[in-house]
Amino acid sequence: MYMNRKIDDYLINWRNDPDKKPLIIKGARQIGKSESIRHFAKANYNNYIEINFVDEPIYKEIVSNGYKCDNIIKAISLIDPSKSFIPGKTLIFFDELQDFPEIATSLKFFKDDGRYDVICSGSLLGIQYKRIESVSVGYKTDYVMRSMDFEEFLWAKGYKAQINDLLDSMINLTPLSNVELKVYRELFLDYCVLGGMPAVVKGYIEKGTFEKSLQTQADILNDYKEDMRKYAEGLDQTRILNVFNRIVPQLGNDNKKFQISKVAKGARFKDYFGCVDWLVDAGIVNRCYCLDFPELPLKGNYDETKYKLYMADTGLLISMLDKEEQIDIRANKNLGTYKGALYENFIAESLVKQNYDLYYYKKNDSTLEEDFFVRTADSLIPVEVKAGSSKSKSLSTLIKSNSYKDIKYGIKFITGNIGFENNIYTFPHFCSFLLRRYLSNVK
Repeated sequence: MYMNRKIDDYLINWRNDPDKKPLIIKGARQIGKSESIRHFAKANYNNYIEINFVDEPIYKEIVSNGYKCDNIIKAISLIDPSKSFIPGKTLIFFDELQDFPEIATSLKFFKDDGRYDVICSGSLLGIQYKRIESVSVGYKTDYVMRSMDFEEFLWAKGYKAQINDLLDSMINLTPLSNVELKVYRELFLDYCVLGGMPAVVKGYIEKGTFEKSLQTQADILNDYKEDMRKYAEGLDQTRILNVFNRIVPQLGNDNKKFQISKVAKGARFKDYFGCVDWLVDAGIVNRCYCLDFPELPLKGNYDETKYKLYMADTGLLISMLDKEEQIDIRANKNLGTYKGALYENFIAESLVKQNYDLYYYKKNDSTLEEDFFVRTADSLIPVEVKAGSSKSKSLSTLIKSNSYKDIKYGIKFITGNIGFENNIYTFPHFCSFLLRRYLSNVK
């Protein structure tokens, strides 16, 4: 069973581009990169060659005579004579790029040659990607893939035609019916517990239960930790693991700002330089920077030493909680536990999957604090996340005060219905995946 992904359309558009470059698909382990590429290859090419540098390390020798296209094709054919290469009809897929980043040097030659389409894929590339970038700049296209978002989950459950209706309700500020609220709310809670890892979602779709989902999530987390030890070249792997293991406990604090000093006894920021970057680059966590001041532009308007860290997949976050908290969440669907961090993590995940960068604001010596910010062409939009439907003092202050001239209105994600009051638009949490489309349709 193949579950449709948003990358499917991207790959078809890439295939049809007459001036396409070799494609590198980045993303964390087990988010469905290889499965999507194989599905695309089988549907769109007469001939498909897959090279996996982890399963078949012998293929690391294919560049021993140089990086030119003919040299590599010849070397592959020597290792496996059954592999054929038909110009104009062949896709070459180099998988597990993190195990052999040197192959990226060949992308220039494949681009110049033009006879074969090339896709590379890698997990947990971390700082190694800087090496890949340096040898292939200008001769490749990057695509960042993430775990399934809520929309893809809805597709897998058979809800595709209804998504435009949901967007229309947001645009027209039409409250959802009780049936709509109930159905989408239940689907949303299931998605939060499961997360977007395809293996977890597929088991749920096929069996209709959460059977073995927690074990699958635990296996994925163990693979992450093992790969941190294997691929974190030039960094202290223990310190990366220390940072990773402290994300969940620190999210549970009232002050969710990630503090290196609490990662380990005597830990200092300079000792952990690069560790957080590695986890972010690997697609395991999302980083949310603290703005210096809530105004445009956002780029450069933040403190690099102040940030929150969220898990890139809320389902994995829930699987890392204490057993008692997990039971409450799984049995009672109580995402309001853990001091609102689960809802906040979900919205952060949703924003990143819409290609938003993450920013928050906390005013010094004040209670004024806002969860996230996004922007349109001429406005800065504060985004607040509530576990329930309570008032938003900080959001109201940002909108009403003359000190924040780029802010005209705000958005609040709640457990309630669609609404508008005092320049605050309210939407159910499950609508967050439509935020970018919503903002592009309203003025």
